[in-house]
Amino acid sequence: MGKTKKVGWTGRYGARYGSTVRKRVLSIMERMKGGKIKCPRCETVGSVYRVSTGIWHCKKCDAKFTGGAYNIVTPRGAESFRIAKRKQRELEVIEE
Repeated sequence: MGKTKKVGWTGRYGARYGSTVRKRVLSIMERMKGGKIKCPRCETVGSVYRVSTGIWHCKKCDAKFTGGAYNIVTPRGAESFRIAKRKQRELEVIEE
């Protein structure tokens, strides 16, 4: 196999599929496997891996949780989490 300094994860595709498609795949693979992902439950870096599409598992705390297909957190998921937290705080204020 040749050098893969530029192409990284997509070096296995060779000259096939076109450069744009390979660049997209490279960005997805770097986000999914390349970076160190932090577990939202135990805050451990590097112990989270993808089980299936949208299902993630932490080896350390044995937590299973949902997320994006290629990322553990999606922009829409982060937004809904913020909204849920805000609503929870509003309900606590009303109950008091």
